[in-house]
Amino acid sequence: MKCYLPDIVGGGYREFWNFRGRYRVVKGSRASKKSKTAALWYIVHLMKYSDANLLVVRKTERSLRDSCFADLIWAMERLGVRDQFHCTTAPLSIVYKPTGQQVLFRGVMESLRLTSIAVSRGSLCWLWVEEAYEIGDEAEFQTLDESIRGDGVFKQITLTFNPWSETHWLKSRFFDTSDPEVLAMTVNYTQNEWLDESDRAMFERMRERDPRRYRVAGLGEWGICDGLVYTDWEECDFDVDALRSSTRAIFGLDFGYTTDPAALVCALADEGARTLYIFDELYAKGLTNRVLAERITSLGYAKERIVADSAEPKSIAELREWGITRVTPARKGADSVRNGVRYLQDWHICIHPRCTAFLGEISRFAETPDGTSGDDHLMDALRYAAEDLRRGELFSFE
Repeated sequence: MKCYLPDIVGGGYREFWNFRGRYRVVKGSRASKKSKTAALWYIVHLMKYSDANLLVVRKTERSLRDSCFADLIWAMERLGVRDQFHCTTAPLSIVYKPTGQQVLFRGVMESLRLTSIAVSRGSLCWLWVEEAYEIGDEAEFQTLDESIRGDGVFKQITLTFNPWSETHWLKSRFFDTSDPEVLAMTVNYTQNEWLDESDRAMFERMRERDPRRYRVAGLGEWGICDGLVYTDWEECDFDVDALRSSTRAIFGLDFGYTTDPAALVCALADEGARTLYIFDELYAKGLTNRVLAERITSLGYAKERIVADSAEPKSIAELREWGITRVTPARKGADSVRNGVRYLQDWHICIHPRCTAFLGEISRFAETPDGTSGDDHLMDALRYAAEDLRRGELFSFE
């Protein structure tokens, strides 16, 4: 099949597409098509270079299924070559059928043991690190860097991520340098010609009403947004089993489908210490209620009491039909969102490192001047989950 690549890839990424240095580093706002462009590049170039293999990394391996793996399959379909690849989800794997070239997927901890990774053809010469800000230790990245090998094919590492604090090592390592082996780009939604009008309007409202937030979330510049809703939180590696006897398990679910993700939050509440331990999550787009039920079941939470968005009674009924028997609607009440947020602001929140979507969302969840908030799917789910902690109240947290 022949196709004209500019019509498929679009504009704004010419330098990214043609660069052959060791490091391509792209930070940008949501809807900037950075991950989709990277996925297209890898499918095209795997087919072009028969000895190349790709390793795809995020902080946790399971977060790859609904991000990079899905983007690579989208890229195959957009290019019209889906039938030339064999893709599996257990384990995550992609093989280019004509040559046997591989796309391997690993979480950071698994990838640090790269001496055990072998490919059947060629070399492991390309690395894609998605949401690279999740790698908080530069030494971990250095180990990944040293693992990339090449024999006859250029070696290259691509890092893509949403804007983060300018104190992160990514800035000093890649953006404050004139190294010719580094291409450091900042991209934003204006470079996405396929963005629909409702999303463009959302960014324009942000630009007018909250310029400081727009600078980070809209234009992709450095810095955590001002006005964060939750400030008393930290990432901490805790032992879930050790905490079970002294805490109470709570679960919350926010529904989504095409544009918005379905978001499940799993937490342990230490009511005496006013501490919440976020120990698991589900965060994915495009899930029907049947598939959502299957995913919840596969995580082991089918029999738990899950408080869900009461605005979706049909979805709640369907989840029950599919075996999530204890899902229940959140209660309604006046000023429920504001009161729910204020209640949770009095708690210290510990977030397990594997909950990468939650870490990302809570660090961007900021109040805007008109009273609304963005990136709030897991934050809504957390308020639903906390409903049972507030005995006797007449409002929910939806």
